[in-house]
Amino acid sequence: MIIKTKKTIPASEITDPYVFKERRKIIKALLALTAMGSGIVPVLADNKPRWTNLPESSFSADLMTTPSEIIENYTNYYEFSYNKHDSTKLAQQLATDPWSVEISGEVEKSGTYFLEDILRQQTLQEHIYRFRCVEAWSMVIPWVGFALGDLLRKAQPLSTAKFVKFTSVYRPEVMPRQKQNNMLEWPYSEGLRIDEAMHPLTLLAVGMYGDTMPKQNGAPLRLVVPWKYGFKSIKAIVKIELLKKAPTTSWNKFAPGEYGFYANVNPNVPHPRWSQNSERLLGSGFFTPRRETELFNGYGEQVAGLYKDMNLRHFF
Repeated sequence: MIIKTKKTIPASEITDPYVFKERRKIIKALLALTAMGSGIVPVLADNKPRWTNLPESSFSADLMTTPSEIIENYTNYYEFSYNKHDSTKLAQQLATDPWSVEISGEVEKSGTYFLEDILRQQTLQEHIYRFRCVEAWSMVIPWVGFALGDLLRKAQPLSTAKFVKFTSVYRPEVMPRQKQNNMLEWPYSEGLRIDEAMHPLTLLAVGMYGDTMPKQNGAPLRLVVPWKYGFKSIKAIVKIELLKKAPTTSWNKFAPGEYGFYANVNPNVPHPRWSQNSERLLGSGFFTPRRETELFNGYGEQVAGLYKDMNLRHFF
């Protein structure tokens, strides 16, 4: 469903708020019935939908997942706080329903779409991916989501579309750090090359551990690019633009010598202030040795071909 916002709507055509809320209930009920027909069983508990029997992505890693309580309480969400633990509490102020995403730029079908309408056209899967932070710690997360490429294809990219820019929500009234521009500029933005965006590993996630996405982890819609450092996986996406030229992204603009546009996990390219050749796996025992970092975070077999003619030290 496209939300038309560029013309004046007569009062007689504005949906009554009660009718709108009832429509949303009906859509969610239909989604539940559709999912059950596919063998995916949503279980409603505390008003949070849960999925069981989700098909597993063929790219899922055969790894033990990090305990959910660690992932939900150890997040970088600078719109709320620079402290990894405080953002868990502060993020609960962010309203995530209803939610819409604008798709624009070099596409045939631009528009603004309700997230529930996007999800109605997608098949959700569980994707167990490694997650590597530029700070040299890592996790293994069972995301719930769908391929970004599936959404982009529905928008019908033009041949001129070479890059994809993502923009996060801007709500300074509930995101206290957005009132301060002493570090990053808001709203947060990130970008990918079009072939990276269309790669089947690249995920739009709406949940994890079979549950809806916690707000501090990027609800209701975040990007997951498992062969890149975590700051590329932008949270709370409200806008997706297909562009002719590479976009300016938040971290690359703030510190271009430290955070490159590509941000591929590479143990051979150190951060200016620390080595990237090993990582601390969160949830492991105190005496567990650090894990050796793999090129492309272990996904080289799938994605190395995207960069075969590139100098990965220069294009970091």
